[in-house]
Amino acid sequence: MKNQDLEKALKILNSIVGCELAGVVKYTHFALMVTGPDRLVLDKFFKSQATESLEHAQEAGELMTGLGGHPDQSIPEIKESNAHSIKDLLNESLTHEEQAIGLYKDLLACSENKSIYIEEYAREMVKQEEMHSIEIKKLLRDFEN
Repeated sequence: MKNQDLEKALKILNSIVGCELAGVVKYTHFALMVTGPDRLVLDKFFKSQATESLEHAQEAGELMTGLGGHPDQSIPEIKESNAHSIKDLLNESLTHEEQAIGLYKDLLACSENKSIYIEEYAREMVKQEEMHSIEIKKLLRDFEN
């Protein structure tokens, strides 16, 4: 991988680490705030999403440091909507997942035909995040009417 491509990949990986760490905070908050008859199921769902976001942040950070980078110790600003209906929490989750998909697609574009390892990592992460997005969309179907 050329130096300029590596620098771009490291910048994207740093953004991924921050996004995934923000996901830990968001999903933990959502688990605390969810109410109603589906609370028990959604509490577990949001907690598992928080755990997975942490794992994704760690994976991206390991790749980043393995490539010689240094992750920031900050996360992007997390906006608090103060809207905590199940529909609101799921819509915010979907927005977060779509942001992560975008970052992983950026990494894929940056690494295509330059690093098989990074390219395959990015493809797998896009796949995982798209699967999360599909699940959230399925959960939101009850709120379409």
